[in-house]
Amino acid sequence: MAASKHHFLAETGGMARFVWRFFREVFRPRYEVQEFLYQCYVVGYQSLPLVSITGFIMGLVLTLRLHPTMVTFGAESWIPAMAGLTIIREVAPLISALMVAGKVSSDMGAELGAMRVSEQIDAMEVSGSNPFKYLVVTRVLATTLMMPILSILAATIGLYAAYLGVNMHTVTPLLMFTNDILKPLTFGDVLPALLKTFFFGFAIGIIGCYKGYYCQEGTEGVGRAANSAVVVSSLVIFVLDLLAVQISNLLGFN
Repeated sequence: MAASKHHFLAETGGMARFVWRFFREVFRPRYEVQEFLYQCYVVGYQSLPLVSITGFIMGLVLTLRLHPTMVTFGAESWIPAMAGLTIIREVAPLISALMVAGKVSSDMGAELGAMRVSEQIDAMEVSGSNPFKYLVVTRVLATTLMMPILSILAATIGLYAAYLGVNMHTVTPLLMFTNDILKPLTFGDVLPALLKTFFFGFAIGIIGCYKGYYCQEGTEGVGRAANSAVVVSSLVIFVLDLLAVQISNLLGFN
């Protein structure tokens, strides 16, 4: 019990120092623009199919599950509005973040872990370059920027899937469906959902890079780093989502 508590505190302290180092390095030149753009492409390209398929399935399933209940209460006309609010406010940001965490965070942990155990990072430090700037800062910025874009894409595909789900039971024109979604939608629904995706992306990148950058114990440690990156980043996403809901309620975005 004491050992696990000590390990948790050590990991928390190490993560705090890692985050502080990131913010210290991110504003210092030289800026690795080319590597940053490449990492944006990698994060977006790797996550695009998974996020798209997941968004489509979640939008369709949500609509099909809502239909029987709403029909029972005589509120079938509210299905587009409820599906739209649920997808935009919660489903798209959270599910897309979990998908990206499962794919990107594990890849970062494994890639940087392999570079650590093969002493490539040590060689970069000896040569006088800044491996933290090149490997960590670019990846964290890429996930922070790409996560909102992927979330918007997931929401768009999810809403289209919801439209297909509604039309499995009734014939609803696309324009009417769109109006039913936009009518109850407010700025307070969109802004918190968009803002929290930046924090989701930052958490995914920083945790994946931290686990890989300080990987130990050879090739076996690389697998543990990748697995730990997924587990921790997924847990942090749920915690951040809970905090985002509480803060939104306090600020009146409800």
